[in-house]
Amino acid sequence: MFKDRLERVALFGGSFDPPHFGHKLVVEEALETLDIDRLVVVPTFLNPFKTKFHATPKERFALCVEMFKPFSEVMVSDYEIEQGEATPTFKTVSHFQKKYTVGYIIIGADNLNSIDRWYNFEWLNENITWVIASRAGYPIKSEKLRDFIILDVDANISSTQIRNQKK
Repeated sequence: MFKDRLERVALFGGSFDPPHFGHKLVVEEALETLDIDRLVVVPTFLNPFKTKFHATPKERFALCVEMFKPFSEVMVSDYEIEQGEATPTFKTVSHFQKKYTVGYIIIGADNLNSIDRWYNFEWLNENITWVIASRAGYPIKSEKLRDFIILDVDANISSTQIRNQKK
């Protein structure tokens, strides 16, 4: 039997430098909460708001593949890494919409302050539902977003903390 609709997906992009259990909690909560067929994890080549990364893009991709391997509904994509440059979320959504129905973009609450500076924010805001992963110390302010869902994870960890512990 043929499918009569495209798979509905959520995109979860980020530096994942390195990926950690907080990212895993976000994925677990999203799979339980969202009406999706698949969750696509998209490690960046370089976050458009950052100037460097610590682990190489290929290393971060491999770490994400390993972390999310137990989840059959999760696909880790090297789309942004293959671009070889900082890739705006709008471009990534446009790419995946050729094959899927992109219904959601998952972001951390720490991204809310700068969200309206994202390339083509107005289009994203009109066409997707934002999924905001709560994070200790980052209040969720919603006046910029048309439609959003909160994932209550509050994992008290960040990639920066992990990198600083290794020093």
